[in-house]
Amino acid sequence: MKKFLLLMILCGSILGAQTEDEKQLRLIYDQALEKGKSYDWLKYLSNRIGGRLSGSVQAQQAVDYTKDQLDGLGLDRVWLQPVMVPKWVRGLPEFAYMETSPGVTTDMPICALGGSVGTTGRGIKANVIEVQSIEELKTLGKEKISGKIVFFNRPMDPALINTFEAYSGAVDQRGRGAAEAGKYEALGVIVRSMNLRLDDYPHAGGMNYGDIPDSEKVPAAAISTNAADLLSTTIRLKPDTQFFFKLNCKQLEDVESFNVIGEIKGSTYPDEIMLVGGHLDSWDLGDGSHDDGAGCVQSMEVLRILKAINYKPKRTLRVVLFMNEENGLRGGKKYAELAKNKNENHVFALESDSGGFTPRGFSFDTSEANLKQAQGWAKLFEPYYINLFVKGYSGADINPLKQEGIVLAGLRPDSQRYFDHHHAESDTFEHVNRRELELGAAAMTSLVYLYDTYGVKASK
Repeated sequence: MKKFLLLMILCGSILGAQTEDEKQLRLIYDQALEKGKSYDWLKYLSNRIGGRLSGSVQAQQAVDYTKDQLDGLGLDRVWLQPVMVPKWVRGLPEFAYMETSPGVTTDMPICALGGSVGTTGRGIKANVIEVQSIEELKTLGKEKISGKIVFFNRPMDPALINTFEAYSGAVDQRGRGAAEAGKYEALGVIVRSMNLRLDDYPHAGGMNYGDIPDSEKVPAAAISTNAADLLSTTIRLKPDTQFFFKLNCKQLEDVESFNVIGEIKGSTYPDEIMLVGGHLDSWDLGDGSHDDGAGCVQSMEVLRILKAINYKPKRTLRVVLFMNEENGLRGGKKYAELAKNKNENHVFALESDSGGFTPRGFSFDTSEANLKQAQGWAKLFEPYYINLFVKGYSGADINPLKQEGIVLAGLRPDSQRYFDHHHAESDTFEHVNRRELELGAAAMTSLVYLYDTYGVKASK
């Protein structure tokens, strides 16, 4: 009888704990959906400031604005963390056309890739050689590539349900294509936009030349998916078709910028730091609403919600708005470097950098024990249609913090529309749904609450 009573007491305690968690999640969601601030913050970032390219005036305005908003939340501490960032400028709008015969031209939507050198004053005009991969350059060799424009036209794989996998499978041609094509004396590079949809928006993105000398760097631009298909068909029918493009971009000296940081000090384990964040910089073509204004305002909202429901965290909760994820990752690297120098103990970090769409769950870069703990909380999220708790990538800005014992996590929204807007002129505030954005903030806050309540599993 005593054993039976003890068992009932234990079961009652467990059920009671579950009920308390359910209540807390409900409070979190009510606060996010009824009194949320994330959408209004994003509206200002997007419509009043706009695209926030590292080193730009707009990037500094975003730093000032978000710090001011964090100051108004009554956090224990808010500060700016200096970081030197690259300053690449696009210059005057790019221009391109294909010429099927003398004087017969068709304008083509392009944009310079971030980090590219500009063209000569008069631009570049040459025949085009289409390739599907960097490896194909080796097969063709200098004889067939020299003096031509290399056209990388491998699309993202539409059969992959996870669109980030499709992106990863195609993005190498954007990142390294120019450096590789330059080895074969190509005059320039154009790359099919990283986009599953057929449209007329060229998508920007970072590229790098590695350590090759300036004299060997060739200009690189993205071309819209519709234009890529048209160009591909045209050069098959008329191989002597020429392509012209002019880029006015340049790389300037590094400038100082800042990570924006706010924290609530932990009541029980103040030396254990839990981080939530996104990147404040964006490309300059749109206003960076999905990439990654959404992640920034959701991260700010996590701390606002917890204060609003009078939750007293056991561990120190920190929001970090990283600078320069898009073309250098300087903010994430600097934050991790300083954290290491100060011997800070980060036990958990969550990043939102996949857009402000409907949340589906989280991916975790951590031990099996911590993954199983997170999966054990899945039932708490079922009422909110969150069911994805998988092992996977967390986020670029928090990845430099990776070490044994830390839980790195990434918010995983529905990704099917993300690359329609990613790095393009169409990444604008009007494409963000308020409720979807707020649901993402609530999901993030709920996960932070659970890890703060129960801690992380020790590595064995």
